[in-house]
Order: sequence, then structure tokens, then C-alpha cells
Amino acid sequence: MATIPDETVEAFRSIATASVADAVEQHGLRGFLAGSIRQVLPGRKLVGPAVTVQEVPSPEPAPPEHALQAIDESAPGSVVCIAAGGAEVAIWGGLMTAGAVANRIAGAVLDGGVRDVEEIRRDYPDFAVYARGAVPATTVGRYRTVFLNEPVEIGGAAVSPGDLIVADSDGVVCVPAHLVDKVLEAAQDIERREREQTALILESGSLRGGLEKYNRI
Repeated sequence: MATIPDETVEAFRSIATASVADAVEQHGLRGFLAGSIRQVLPGRKLVGPAVTVQEVPSPEPAPPEHALQAIDESAPGSVVCIAAGGAEVAIWGGLMTAGAVANRIAGAVLDGGVRDVEEIRRDYPDFAVYARGAVPATTVGRYRTVFLNEPVEIGGAAVSPGDLIVADSDGVVCVPAHLVDKVLEAAQDIERREREQTALILESGSLRGGLEKYNRI
């Protein structure tokens, strides 16, 4: 996987996911993750390269080996992205969060549920979790992991290892690794023009006037 420079990661921290999503779409791609994948703990902005795990339904009472490997072996600042087809059970919990924090993982994006939310909120206030919601049920005996660091689909969007994940209270966006620099430049331009548009609307008292000049809503 190509390494994304730290300064690029930091630059994305100041950009809203709405701008990032629009910038990805300028390249004819869909970057936003649907399926109600949202912040579980409000205020945790998340930016970092994706590490991908696939889970599938299975009655085998097996631990999530590939997810555990991702937590223990991924580079600091990584975002563990678990594809599970919208699992209605928890594919992440307190012990996994402890391991992630110990190994300086930035956060988790889950196409399924999370549990131990009170524990995570209390003990790991800076760790970012984005999921479909909280649920107390475990995956053991219901799901198993099948691979690590291969392309997956989460919330209708393709996510590959090394892609940049950008997430805030609006949701989650995946920026393909080969487009990171171009998307950053486009997103920064979108935000600059939106600030100008906002100033014009406030000054003129006309929403339509601002929309006509900048052709953006």
C-alpha cells in the first residue's frame, strides 16, 4: 500500500466530508458510504488510511482473526474498515478498542454494529467509531472473518487497502489512494468557493443570487 503523507492527512482534517464527497464525484466515482454508517460517539473526526476486513455469516464459533490481526499489525493512524453486509450484530467492542488504542489505530468504520459503547466512551474518549448503530449481540457463532487487506464494499462504496477514510458528523467518505492529492485540491477549492458564496448570500440577502453566481447548493 502506498503511504499517504502525514501533512496530507492533516490537511483533510480541516475539510468537511460533504466537500470531500463532492470532490470525489468530480472524478466520476462514489465516495460516500451509505447505510446509516454514522458517528457512534459524537465529535470524533476520523482521517486515515484504510485497512480492510471482510466478514461473512457463519455458524462457526470462531474469533474474528483477521480483524484482530488488523488491530495488532496495522500502522499507527490506520482506520480498520470491516465489511459485513450490514450485520445486525456487533462486529466491534470494548476489547477490540483497547487493542486498537494500544496500537495507535485511529478508528474503526463498521458495516454493522458496535457494542460496549459506554465503556468506549468512558475509557477511550479519543477513539473514533463509525457504525450502523449500537447492539449488544456478539458475532461469535454468527459471523467470521475471511480475509484482510483486499478490496471490500461498505455502504455501497468500494474501499481498498490504503484508500483515505475521511469521516465526521455528516458520515464517511472513502477517497481512492490514487486520487488523494487531486481530491484534496478540489475539496479545498470547493470550501473556498462556498465561503465566498456564503458571504455573498449574507451580504445580498439573496440565496438565489448566491446560487446563480457559484452554481452550487
